[in-house]
Amino acid sequence: MNKVMIFGNGVSGKGAKKLLESQGDIPIIVDDKNGISSKEAENLLQEVSLFIKSPGVPYNNLLKLCDENNIEIIDEIELAYRYLKKNNLKTKIIAVTGSNGKTTVTSKIQELLSIAGLKTAFAGNIGKSFAELVVEKPSLDCIVLECSSFQLENIKFFKPDISLIVNLSPDHLNRYEAVEDYYNTKLNIFKNQTKNDLFILNLNDKNLLKRMSNLNCKKLGITIGENHEEAKCYYDGKDIIYDNEKLISDNLLSLKGKHNIENILFIISVAKEFKVKNEIIIEFLTKTKSLEHRMERFYKWNNTIFVNDSKGTNLESTKFAIEAYKNAILICGGKDKGLPLENLSKLIKENIKEVYLIGKMAERLKNSLIEVGYNKEKINSLDTLENSIKDLKNKIKLEKEIILLSPSTSSFDQFKSFEERGEVFKKIVMENFKQGEIL
Repeated sequence: MNKVMIFGNGVSGKGAKKLLESQGDIPIIVDDKNGISSKEAENLLQEVSLFIKSPGVPYNNLLKLCDENNIEIIDEIELAYRYLKKNNLKTKIIAVTGSNGKTTVTSKIQELLSIAGLKTAFAGNIGKSFAELVVEKPSLDCIVLECSSFQLENIKFFKPDISLIVNLSPDHLNRYEAVEDYYNTKLNIFKNQTKNDLFILNLNDKNLLKRMSNLNCKKLGITIGENHEEAKCYYDGKDIIYDNEKLISDNLLSLKGKHNIENILFIISVAKEFKVKNEIIIEFLTKTKSLEHRMERFYKWNNTIFVNDSKGTNLESTKFAIEAYKNAILICGGKDKGLPLENLSKLIKENIKEVYLIGKMAERLKNSLIEVGYNKEKINSLDTLENSIKDLKNKIKLEKEIILLSPSTSSFDQFKSFEERGEVFKKIVMENFKQGEIL
């Protein structure tokens, strides 16, 4: 019977606790609200054989003392993986990470495999914790695991059967000293894979391609642009091709946008590894719907479509949204992370007909737009979603418009989460544009 310290009592910490108790260990919870304090925990370290760090908790003196006392620090996904191997569970692990799109890829892989008849679930950064899932459902065929960079920081032996990095772009620089540290943490997803495992490689991602020297497993390339000759699954500008066979045309896809085609290539490639039939894949790709708050077309009023992309919490994700909905009216802004805005402003100038700015970032984004030559008369700085929608109500009549909320930053200046921001947006739209159609 071992005493194990768990730092953080959120979803990850609760899952770790459940797993440890199932095998007779004694968990010690360190959490300011639902456990002992970090200071109290320092006095108990001599009793502890293992330390589980939840993803969101900071590196503080408690972790430094663990290092000094040679107490192993691991993540909850490492704990769950060790449990899976110790108990000889046959569940396959599909691990997904990336800067943008990983939730869509994770959830849609799970959805398709489930439709195909496999016993599967998703976990990790969405849904249940990995640890809770392996305890509750030990007979699953596979688990699709979304991994944030935080969850990959302290893995030792974790080794997925299939791994993929959707893309790499700068993020979480308030956590990491340099962007290279952030990228290297993402690369941990394949560091333990061997020749029997598979990594699905995005051949479009230059940040990823230059960092592949440590890959020791099989690889399968996907691309929507160059390097077709190196890809098993690719998009030729009109059709999606898998293993030199046309699978589906882009006009039949229910998920719209260039970035979603890239996501679909990952989804298809995983499904093919599980021998899912073409007809099942094709039917799925024509019917599946966007996730809530992720380029979600949720409402139509006369000829105007409203799109909720509240999950657009970084510059790259809003870039994808703008490229998918060119000539839209964009609602943008939120907490100011202090990132350079010139590239976003240029993209808005080239593709967006009018912009509404909200939140703390509004003034700086307005100045950046003016600097790149965006028409001042097309910039509306009205601070809140409610003010923006009320102004749009007075302008839009029967025109064919796309109203796109894609903030490009986090919501914490005005909302608790991107989910709350998206829900408020949808509520305000439907209150102001009555007698429309829910999509």
